[in-house]
Formats: sequence, C-alpha cells, structure tokens
Amino acid sequence: MGNKRFTICRSMFNRHTLSAACLLACLFSNGVITPAMAVPSALSVDQQSKTFKVTGQITDKAKEPLIGVTVTVVGSNGPIRTISDIDGMFSLDVPEGNKTLEFSYVGYKKLNVPVTGSKSLNVIMEEDTKDIDEVVVTGFSSQKKASIVGAIQTIQPTELKFGNTRTLSNNLAGKLSGVIGIQRSGEPGYDDSNFWIRGISTFSGNRAPLVLVDGVERDLNSVDVSEIESFSILKDASASAMYGVRGANGVIVITTKHGKIGAPAVRFHVEQSINSPTKLPKFLDAPDYMSLLNNVAQHDGSPIPFTQLQIDRTRSGYDPDLYPNVNWIDAITKDYAYSSRANLEVSGGSDFLRYSIVASYFRETGILAQDKSLIVDNATNNQQFNLRTNIDMDVTKTTLLSVSIGGYLNRFKQQSCNTDDAFTEAFQTLPFVHPIRYSDGTIPKVSNRANPWETVTQHGYDFYTSSKIQTLFAVEQDLKVITPGLKVKGLFSFDRWNKSQRGRKANPGTVLPATGRDVEGNLIHTQGTVGDESMSSYKGSDYGNTRVYFEADVLYKHRFGKHDVDALFLYNQQAYDDGDIQDYRKQGIAGRLSYTYDNRYVAEFNFGYNGSENFAKGKRFGFFPSLAIGWLMSEEPWMQKYHKTFNKIKFRASVGKAGDDNIGGRRFAYLTTMNTNAEGYVWGTTGQSSYTGITEGDIGVSNLTWETVKKYNVGFELGLWNMLDFNLDIFRENRSNIFMKRTIIPTQSGFINAPWANFGKVTNGGVDMSLNFHKQWNKDWFTSAYVNFTYAKNRVDEYDEPEIKKGTYRAQTGRSLNELQGLTAERLFMPSDFNADGSLKFGIPSQSGVGGTDLKPGDIKYVDMNGDGVITEEDAGFIGGTVDPRIVYGFGGVIAYKNIDVNFFFQGVGDTHRIIGGSPYFIPASGTTVQGNAYSENLSDRWTADNQDPYAFWPRLTYGPNLNNYRASTWWKKDMSFLRCKTIEVGYTLNTQWLKNLYVKNLRVYVSGNNLFCLSGFKLWDPELGTGDGLKYPMNRSVQFGLDINF
Repeated sequence: MGNKRFTICRSMFNRHTLSAACLLACLFSNGVITPAMAVPSALSVDQQSKTFKVTGQITDKAKEPLIGVTVTVVGSNGPIRTISDIDGMFSLDVPEGNKTLEFSYVGYKKLNVPVTGSKSLNVIMEEDTKDIDEVVVTGFSSQKKASIVGAIQTIQPTELKFGNTRTLSNNLAGKLSGVIGIQRSGEPGYDDSNFWIRGISTFSGNRAPLVLVDGVERDLNSVDVSEIESFSILKDASASAMYGVRGANGVIVITTKHGKIGAPAVRFHVEQSINSPTKLPKFLDAPDYMSLLNNVAQHDGSPIPFTQLQIDRTRSGYDPDLYPNVNWIDAITKDYAYSSRANLEVSGGSDFLRYSIVASYFRETGILAQDKSLIVDNATNNQQFNLRTNIDMDVTKTTLLSVSIGGYLNRFKQQSCNTDDAFTEAFQTLPFVHPIRYSDGTIPKVSNRANPWETVTQHGYDFYTSSKIQTLFAVEQDLKVITPGLKVKGLFSFDRWNKSQRGRKANPGTVLPATGRDVEGNLIHTQGTVGDESMSSYKGSDYGNTRVYFEADVLYKHRFGKHDVDALFLYNQQAYDDGDIQDYRKQGIAGRLSYTYDNRYVAEFNFGYNGSENFAKGKRFGFFPSLAIGWLMSEEPWMQKYHKTFNKIKFRASVGKAGDDNIGGRRFAYLTTMNTNAEGYVWGTTGQSSYTGITEGDIGVSNLTWETVKKYNVGFELGLWNMLDFNLDIFRENRSNIFMKRTIIPTQSGFINAPWANFGKVTNGGVDMSLNFHKQWNKDWFTSAYVNFTYAKNRVDEYDEPEIKKGTYRAQTGRSLNELQGLTAERLFMPSDFNADGSLKFGIPSQSGVGGTDLKPGDIKYVDMNGDGVITEEDAGFIGGTVDPRIVYGFGGVIAYKNIDVNFFFQGVGDTHRIIGGSPYFIPASGTTVQGNAYSENLSDRWTADNQDPYAFWPRLTYGPNLNNYRASTWWKKDMSFLRCKTIEVGYTLNTQWLKNLYVKNLRVYVSGNNLFCLSGFKLWDPELGTGDGLKYPMNRSVQFGLDINF
C-alpha cells in the first residue's frame, strides 16, 4: 500500500505553476525576481573565456519530465549549475574541454554524463528506493536502517491518511505492530483513541508513550497528517533508553515536512464525507414493550398495567399526543452528519533556502438533533485550522539554520448537555409516556424525569476555543574542518496552548403529560416547570500551559574502511508550566555509540542520565543504559550466492533500562504535609468557641525515586526476493518501583494516613510481528499487502496484599491489570433445583447475600467460591479478561492497474471483554412503567417456562429490579473482540495532456467507504464503544469523496 501511495505523493512535487513560482520567488526576494530564481537559469556561472552550450530533457523511466533536477558541471572552478524547468528541459553553458555533468534529484540515483561539445541530451534518471529507505529518524538524530538493532518501525505518512477522523491516534492500531489502540467514542471532539506501545505495564502514573514532533515533546493529535514527513515508533530499550525518564512507555517520533531543492511544488487535497452511526442499540417500540410488561406483570402476579385498547391505539397511531410511540434514540439523533477536509502544500527552494508550507482545514458536524424553530443554532460544529511552516537556510556552506512555526486553532460548538447522559435518558424514558413535543407546541416532561429531546435541543450551547503555537529554532554547524563527520547542533523550542469557553443557556418551560382532551379537543395538561423565554450567556475562565525546551547536540558519523561509527552526545532541559505553584522541570544528558563492521556486525550502546524536580536533592538524577547487538547474516560473503532469494536476514537483541518520573500520587511526595482542616476542638457552655484541628498529612517518602522498567527484546528480520519482508519481535518488560499507597500497614503503627512508597511491580510481555509484500508485476500491474499483529499481556507481581490473600481468586497479585471482577455464574436455576414449596434443595447455597431473596427458576445461579455454603460478597473476585485488548491486528493492501488503484484495510482486536449491564433497569421489564425499555436484540433468547435454557442470554424477566440477576458476574462478561472494515478506497489518476497544459502534473479522484461493517459475536451495540449498556455516542460509518491535484 505504501509504495503505490508514495509514488503518487512523490509525483506531486514534479510540477509547478508559473504563477506559484513567481509568487514564491517574490516572497523570498522582497518582491524582486533575481536571475538565480528564474527557471531554467544557471544558479552561478563560472567566468570562463570559452564555453559551449548543452541542452536537453530529463525524464524518469516512464518518460515523465522531472522538474527541479540539479545539473552541475563536475570539477569546475566555482559552482556551474542549473535546474530543469516544468518540461524537464535544461540549458547550461559549459567550459571547453572534457567535462562531466552530474544530475541529482531527491529520490533518484545520481547520474554522471560526459560531454565534449555542444549537444542535446535525453537523460533518463532511475529511482533510488533503497536510498529512500536507508535512513530512519530515531528522535534526536537519524540512523542508517541497516545499522538499527533496536525495535523500531516506520510507516509512510500516506498510509495514515484514511477515514474521516480528525485525530491521528485513531489510525494507528493495526497499521503498526507494537501499537495497541482502541477508540471508545465517535463523538466529535472526544473521539481520540487510547493507545499504548506494547500494552500497559503500570497501575500508577503515566501510561502514554512519549511523542516527539521535530524532537520536541508534543501532543500527537495536534499534528495534521498532511504535515508529516516521517513517522516512527521506538519500542525497546535500545531505542528509548536515551530518553531516560521520558522513555519508559515507548516513543513516537514524528518529523514534519521540509523543503527540497527544486522548483516550487504545489499539492492540493480536498475531501467530503457523509457520516452515519455504525450501530445504535435497538429497543422495543411502545406497543410491543407494553405487551411485554403486561406478560411479565401477569406472570409475577402484579396488576396488568395496560389495557388492550391502549396498546391497539398506540400501535395504530390513533392519537400520538395521548398514545405516543416514540423511539427516543431516533428522536435525539439525525440520520447523517458531515465532515470536510482540505490541505494545501507548497514546497521548494534552492541551495541557499528551502521552504515547506502546509495549511489544513477540518470541519465535522454531529448526529445530535436540533430544533429548527429556535433562533439559536446549537448544532455540533467542530472546526480546526492547522498551519506549519519550515524554513531551512544554509547561512554558510557548513552552517544550517532552521526555523519552524506551527500550530492550530480549534473552534468547537456543541449542545449544552452531556451526550452520554442524553443517550442514557433515551433508554430510561418510556416510549409511551409522552411524545417529543405536543401538537400545541408545549414540551412534555415527567417530574424528576427527562425528555431526551428537550435535553439535547433546548438548553443552548457551549463554545470552546483552543489554540496552540509551536515554535522551533535550530542551528547546525558542520565541523568537517576539524574532522569529517563531526557536527554540533543547538535547538530551542517554545510552545503555548490555551483554551477558553463561553456559551448561551436556556431554561424552557415544560408541561406534565396530558391526561386527555377537553370538549373542544384541546389537550389537558398542567404546567410542569415555568422556565424562561430569554437566553443567558456566560464566559468561562481561560487556561493553558507553556513548554520551553532547549537541546545541544554533538554528532559524529564516519566510515573507516569496513568500520562505521555513529555517535551522539546531547544535553537537554525543559520547563512545563500549567499554572501550578512552579514549573515542572527536567534536565539531563544522553548519548549513543553505534559501531558496524563490514555492514554485518552491529553493536550499540545508549544511555540517558536524567534529573527531575519530583525527587529530593541528592536523588534527582538517574542513569538509564541500554545495549543492543545485531548480525546481518545476509551480508556474509558465503550468503552472497543466495542474495537473490534472501535479500535480508537480520538477528538482533537488546536489553536496557528506562524510567518515568510521572509516577502518580501527589507532587513533591518526598515532603511531609500537614492537614490543616482536621477535626477541631469545641468548648464553652453552648459550644461558642471552636478551632480547626491540625494533624499530620501524608508522610514524606525520603527515598522517593523513579518508576523504572527493564526491557528485553529479541528480533528477527527476513527479506525474500526483494518483495517480501517479515519482522518478528519477542519482548518482556519488568517494571518496578511503581509508586503506590501501602495497604497492609496496620493502623496501630501510628500512621493517620497510609504511607506511599515505590513498591509495586508488574511484568509485561508478548510478541509483535509484521509481514509486507510488494511487487511490480509489469508496467501496468502493482500489488502490495501487509499484516501487523501485536499481543501483550501483563501480570501484577507486587500489589502490597497480605500473603494469605495471594494466590486466591480475590488477589490482584498474579493477575492482569484492570482484570474484571464479579461473581462466578454457573448457569440459570432450573425447576429441578427447587423443592415443591419453592425452597432450594439441600446442598444448593443460599444467595440471599447477593440479592437472591426470592429465587425462582430462570434466575442466575452462582458458584460458592470460598466453600462456606452461602453466596455472599466474599464470593466475588477476579473473573478474568480485561477491557483493554491484549491482541490488536490489521491487514490490508493495494491493487493497482494502470491509473486505477484499490486500497483496503481491516483492523481487529481480540482477547478483550466487558461486563455489560449493571443497572437496575438493564434487564427488560425491570423498570416497570417508571423508566427503561427493552433491548430488542436477543430478546427471544430469554428464559421462560417454554424455553428453559439454562444458558439463555437473558435470565428470567421480572416486573421490577432483580438484584440477583443484574449484578456484575461472569454471566454478563461478554467477549468484545471484533474485526472492522476500516476502509476500502478506489482511486483513478488522470495524466492527460490537457491537464499538463494547465501545469497540472496529475489529478486523482477517489471514493472510499470507512467503517463499513464490523464482524463480532457481540450484537447489542458496537463492541468498540466504551460502554456497558450501549448508551454512548456511536462510532461513525462514512462514505468519502476526494480529490488530489499535484502541480
């Protein structure tokens, strides 16, 4: 997939418009177009007495002209060069004699052509894909891909451009091995995915990976994907140890786009999406639910709540005001929402100055309903503007100056209500209690209950404005005058984020449900709440944060015969201010030494020596080393005869230590605090005198230190026939010094509050692998495919639990983090479990301790875990499974024929579970005529006298809540694994002559479907949603139309 898209994206830089060229030339020359900026023209001409003219055209193998190719006379006194124009044409005055012209262009192999006199040349340049893949950005610097012995994976940014989501985190899972991610909501503004590198290995403090954008710690979702030039994840200690206290959870390294030498290249992208929910929970309509309530009430011996006449009139729509039939989910949602995206990229430059400008716009609406009769529009509207400019300037031949300015502005308007509460109300509000709105315009609402439509549409809106500015200034000095390969670099960055809030509020009047009609046919109802016809406004407080970062590097790269040396040493410091009593400060040094012998044997040592203000003086610095080795077996001399088959065989291993100072708990935990609001003293005849007490607060942890993790990794890489690549990594992490509050220290020890300590331990391990295939079958056919798989499982080794508790079903020790808890269900009770008088037979434990005071056939039967003969809360414990998935995988590919390309991507998760329900009204009919509805999915799969299935989905229905049946247990533990069709895209690229006459290199149109379907054994709602009842803003399915134009 990446190869095809890379070709498309690269080709966009091969043309430009004359107007764009002139405009940008003026921009960087104060309005004056100099001869050096004209195209084509010699950038500098050596003054020779006699010259001859060489002209020609430069194309690729497909005969497409290449624009911006640098043509240089080799060995001339002073640079004599030019660049090719929009048609790939060049013209150059060459000094007399036997000369050689060098043709160089990014992404193509350099070409030398000898010339001896005036002539016209036809030059064909060859792509250099090996060179493109050779260097991998690893954060503080870059390394040759062959010399990397750490677990590092890269991906072309174009492969992350799919779907209609604003946030980059939603497109990582399944695309990169080692990343475990899950999206828990589709709500605009709140749809960011939770993601981790190689799973979760701590139960305290920070779990998120470090994200570096151009070497500076930043938010992943603040960068638009169109701004990205390279994207890498660093998974093991050899890759992340030098980040010290910031690298314990892995590192994501992003570099943004920079300009290249050549004529201006312009790319424009626009897309429009139509979105709808993937799946909403389905409930019974009013007449069916009324009939169900009648049946359950009759079975339980309760009065039947509805007459047949009421049911018939509700079903027929006799009078919708008095006999309503409302689907409240439909009432608060629309069928469709929309999103738009546009990007404009301009880049280019000369030997002296290169530039890249990327501007982006994104807008999305939501599916919540609006009241069109209101004068104020409260519809969800999320808009974001991104801009990033990178300028690189060669101040001298050895001095590079770089300036980067980027950021975004987000303007987000939404309904003034909690979305999850609105969906919960849509379930709890009875479908027959009242309509959305009466025909006379009044809004009905039961006292102390909700009208979900009124909640969503009538209470105004909230408006949030947030912005971020990101700046970076860097200077790099080449010290080859001292020794070849030596460089120094300095970097300073200043980022500022702020957010503000304002809005308008409304309080509409409501009426109680109508009781009938008068003789004139008017509804009879009474005033519920008076309300207010005016709308108030409010302005919230502004808040934000600032990050200042400084870094100084010394870099050395050189090759001595068969010996390659790559070294780095740096100092960095940062201050983060979020309005707390003082900045959060960090500083440290780091280094890397990599040695490669004859491209076969690699050894690398990394270290970080970091300090944090979180710890006491004398304990603020820690040392975090790592060591990695690698063997490229495919480069051995005896393997050369097999090189056509085995183009790469690589073994690697690493071990190291990383740390984290964001350990949870309170700040400055090494200091003892005082509680100045303790229980006080009162005296006097009437208690007229009192003083607030002062007691000891939290005891300071004098030996407070970093949470540390030891990481082990073994990797294998295999390349076959230059078209198949396989990577496998097996990893293990031992995390210790997890900061936690002690739980087994007795109160008799004298502590008022239990002390904190670096005490917890967790082990995490697993495997991640990737398989990539790419093949150009002939000039028309190209195919590629990929598979990524990640499995990670953790185990708590120390949780400060009593020894007698460890090893039991109630112990966290030895189990996974966030493992589900509840009772263990055996099956449903059967009639054979009861005596004739309705009592349980001898030997069956009583369940009165967990709500089973009136057990009947069809109720859930629990296991007596502790063997005491009764079911109580003591029988509840860990029941296996976690909400966070342990398995994430993805597969996809590209099929291209001539100008048509088809892309597809599927992503799935496995070994993920959730306990559903948990509320008194979750089981159908348990809310009687007060609140709640019935999920229509699987409703027929319930225990009844006619369907005595001990493993039916729904237990016996009761007219009212049944605590025994709705409490957390393995009965409601459901497998939430799924496989989702993330995207299918069909594109067509036009390269016709009439487009070239408009200075358009190519134009691509495409249509894609995103989140088209989901395969899962769980059917009630979308299994990816972060909910136990489905009452949450749904995921989005979309159809998208897009256009790419490359000038």
